[in-house]
Amino acid sequence: MCRAWPSQPVCDACVARFAPPTPRCATCALPVPAGVAQCGDCVLHPPPLDACLAACAYVWPWPGCLAQFKFRGDAGQAAPLATLLRSAPWVEPALEQADLVLPMPLAPARLRQRGFNQAHELARRLAPRKADARLLLRIRETTAQSGLTRAERLRNLSGAFALEPLRAQAVQGRRIVLVDDVMTSGASLFAAAQVLRTGGAQNITAVVLARTELPD
Repeated sequence: MCRAWPSQPVCDACVARFAPPTPRCATCALPVPAGVAQCGDCVLHPPPLDACLAACAYVWPWPGCLAQFKFRGDAGQAAPLATLLRSAPWVEPALEQADLVLPMPLAPARLRQRGFNQAHELARRLAPRKADARLLLRIRETTAQSGLTRAERLRNLSGAFALEPLRAQAVQGRRIVLVDDVMTSGASLFAAAQVLRTGGAQNITAVVLARTELPD
């Protein structure tokens, strides 16, 4: 990372070095060989996303940068990180076409503890007029996903997300972008997307800053 970070937006040299364009699965953003549209898991178990876009792999230097942003209360890093996310292929068109840009929500207890939702900080910088942090809710905290099988992850997240009851109709027929900082297994994003799909969303694209190279 160049010495301008984070006082300046991510420079072109840093993006080229640490976030090079990488062929990724269209619906979960895992790395795939050039010319391959989807990974085998998405072919076998299609996720409720129309597209999934990632700016970079979750490797150095991004874990340290994101930890400072997420856990040390440095919300000021949201602007340069949003610049990085916007630089990823197809993210700008997805934001332009979206009717709503929704951050992945935190459970109320986690939000009180942290003081801010890092996904919301990104979303409101990516699309200030479209970002809405009160439409998609996390209504139940869940246990850690690490070490769980795919089926166990899905059960663990069952009922974790919901639409705000008085505004649920706002997603019907809409194009929605879901924003998060890090995608590991994808189970949380998929669970949230399923709630939006059930609510009548027409198109759902997830955009994430960093994607782990392999499912954990």
